[in-house]
Amino acid sequence: MTILYRDAHIVVIDKPANLLVHRSEIDRHETRFAIQILRDQIGQKVWPAHRLDRGTSGVLLFGLSPEIASLLGRQFEAGTVEKRYLAVVRGHPPLSGSIDHALSRQRDAYEFQGEHSSQEAQPALTRYRRLASIELPFAVDRYPSSRYALLKLEPVTGRRHQLRRHLKHIAHPIIGDATYGKGRHNRFFAEQLDCHRLLLACTHLNFTHPVTQLNLAVDAPLTGKFAGLLTRFGWSPDQ
Repeated sequence: MTILYRDAHIVVIDKPANLLVHRSEIDRHETRFAIQILRDQIGQKVWPAHRLDRGTSGVLLFGLSPEIASLLGRQFEAGTVEKRYLAVVRGHPPLSGSIDHALSRQRDAYEFQGEHSSQEAQPALTRYRRLASIELPFAVDRYPSSRYALLKLEPVTGRRHQLRRHLKHIAHPIIGDATYGKGRHNRFFAEQLDCHRLLLACTHLNFTHPVTQLNLAVDAPLTGKFAGLLTRFGWSPDQ
């Protein structure tokens, strides 16, 4: 895997799409995980500081000790890590906006839930900006043409599946999302555009180094099918 940054305390990779970060009940038969691959690649144990969904690619941060991973994780929990994502969505959202919509807590099937565990919805906020849009002359749904847009997303909070759930909430689901998306549009991108992945990527993290206390910004450029799709549509991720 591509290593974006590494020192004696942390390592940051560009996680490929369709790769689990660690072993999960999501797919008991999966044998490849980012933790395992990176451990073998650099020859030492690693501990993830946060998570990315299996289908999401991009910047993934690890500590080289449990203590460092814990310190990094606290920054994510406190909301002090700046995160930026790119996504391709159905439709043409407003040029910019905020999605302030509480989300119910989602737990792993094996996660312990104490008697006082809350199931109430948690505050969740996502800011977005539309970078580009396109209208294709294909009747994918009930309209004679189909609209899509490239969004820059900044999750202020860090709820599970927040971006995917928030984009569904405003009726602009992310392309390739089998859970919260639209099957017809997902199939169109797979069959007509040869794009079979979730079109969501973490392209930027900005955080405080837990040892040096210096600000550290790490970027992951789009690659593969995602980058190829943008080229095909004449879109630039740097707008």
